[in-house]
Amino acid sequence: MTESSGNGNGREERRRGLPLEAASRVTGLVTSVMDLHVRIALKEADREKRRLIAGVVLLGGGLAMLLLALVAGEVALAVWLVTLKGWGWIQAALGLVVLNLVFTGVMLRIGGQLTKGPYLPETMAGLTKTTRALVGR
Repeated sequence: MTESSGNGNGREERRRGLPLEAASRVTGLVTSVMDLHVRIALKEADREKRRLIAGVVLLGGGLAMLLLALVAGEVALAVWLVTLKGWGWIQAALGLVVLNLVFTGVMLRIGGQLTKGPYLPETMAGLTKTTRALVGR
């Protein structure tokens, strides 16, 4: 009688062990898949980081070249005003300053209008929090 009850206990222990074994295998499989996913995501993030850095560097170079072109254009305009229109150098420089101020005012006005408007509550909360942190309240 003890043998049959012993066999029953052995089967029961095996039955109890099967769900734990299956759960352990599933957990191992999920962990393996997640590790693979994390490795792939990190590789993609590295690739994206390199792409974004290269893009920012190229945009910076393009903006620097644009600034140089604008300066060269203003110098050429000043030389044109002096040689062909007969203006003095001071008059040409002041004319360019006025022209730059007018363009700056127009751009600031348009930019101000574009940034006005309804903001999402989360955006307003973030702006308020940032402003308070900067002001020190």
